[in-house]
Amino acid sequence: MILETERLNLREIDQSDFRALCNILQDPDAMYAYEGAFSDEEVQEWLDRQILRYKKWGFGLWAVILKETGEMIGQCGLTMQPWKDGEVLEIGYLFNRAFWHKGYATEAAKACKRYAFEVLKAEEVCSIIRDTNISSQKVALRNGMTKKDSLVKHYKGVDMPHYRFAVYRR
Repeated sequence: MILETERLNLREIDQSDFRALCNILQDPDAMYAYEGAFSDEEVQEWLDRQILRYKKWGFGLWAVILKETGEMIGQCGLTMQPWKDGEVLEIGYLFNRAFWHKGYATEAAKACKRYAFEVLKAEEVCSIIRDTNISSQKVALRNGMTKKDSLVKHYKGVDMPHYRFAVYRR
């Protein structure tokens, strides 16, 4: 286990999480910010990318486990992401739609912020969020972040404005 909160445990994702990951990444409503659901192959690539991140950086998107049931309900963690002319440390989160609007994303994201500042000694951490993803923007705001700047990403042939929300170590 990497992190523990009142209701959640965060741990590395592994191959045994494939089906739970499919429940998230293959839900078109959950994946609207990515322009649609993933295929099995894309889910496997996503999973493999997290495992490579753990090896390269020592962190990545982690499985979010609901303590009450032991069920994987989402992912939340830290990744290095390209932004403009550099790279930034990002808190990312993506949850099974059945667990939206219950405070889990905020709870997990706050724990990741603490990890970034206390363990990684980061000076800044951010969340990069599509302009239309209001719910994720609200999580970033509840995590103490403020909107800093924006850019347009090009993904699946679509221009997608994104905002970078950030918070600094005190």
